[in-house]
Amino acid sequence: MTAKRVAHATSQGKGRPRAFDRAQALTRALTVFWRKGYAPASVADLCKAMEINPPSLYAAFGNKASLFLEALRHYEQTYWEAPSRRFMANPDVYAAVDSFFREAAQILLSPETPCGCMVVLAAINISEEEKAIIETVRELRLATKHMFSDRLRQAIQDGQIPPDTDVPALAGALNTLLEGLSIQARDGLFQSELKAIAAHAVRMLPPRPTMPAAR
Repeated sequence: MTAKRVAHATSQGKGRPRAFDRAQALTRALTVFWRKGYAPASVADLCKAMEINPPSLYAAFGNKASLFLEALRHYEQTYWEAPSRRFMANPDVYAAVDSFFREAAQILLSPETPCGCMVVLAAINISEEEKAIIETVRELRLATKHMFSDRLRQAIQDGQIPPDTDVPALAGALNTLLEGLSIQARDGLFQSELKAIAAHAVRMLPPRPTMPAAR
């Protein structure tokens, strides 16, 4: 094998080293989008936070819109995937709603992140031309509402809430409260205040059915 071929094989085997850590770069981009919103966040702002140059950003993520969408998915997976899984797995719907909203209040005011939900706050004032972003944000919001609907229907099947419960309306109300918590977090509420509001979520459910008296 010639020296040229050996060098080529060695470079293929080792792989080209990345100039930056992708997960770390996404986290930093997420913070910029979260604090400024999509439109006001410039490529210069993103590059400075991610500690890369514009050619590296475009090579790794395509463009600003693609970077935002990937950061949005990173946000959902990092902060909401586990709480949502626990919410759906909790066998008691009242405990599930109470725990989920208390955890949501903690996430929204975590000292490790900017205040509020990225899905609610970072994608406001998006230009109509940014159809992919508008549709993705809409799908994420609907996914949360559908999660509430699925859990409420399961509660009906389990006999925990009445069968005539207006599931779409109640799921919409829970989702509206969750999005409202994000705005309240951005407005500077204390953790105790946000949790006090979140505690009302479980009170939106129908009262627990009373057990028949034992004979």
